[in-house]
Amino acid sequence: MIISDGCALDDPELVRAQMARLRRPSYRIVWVNPRKGAVDYEPVVGGMQAALPSLDAFVGGHSYAALAEVAAAIRADRSETLENMRTR
Repeated sequence: MIISDGCALDDPELVRAQMARLRRPSYRIVWVNPRKGAVDYEPVVGGMQAALPSLDAFVGGHSYAALAEVAAAIRADRSETLENMRTR
């Protein structure tokens, strides 16, 4: 699980390489981003865009209620893809 401040301003190529490295030994990668709770949030910052393909779940962490989404993402089976998690 990665808990971020939501800024993800790092160099996209560095993020992409580090996420690929993290992906290899990981069962699931869950990224918790407090900015995801905003109605108009779009993950367009370069670092966040670079990380998305490696994630199994991308969830908000902006409120106590959002913690249920975090828990569900952690519990989910590896076969439950990021696309499936986005449609909830």
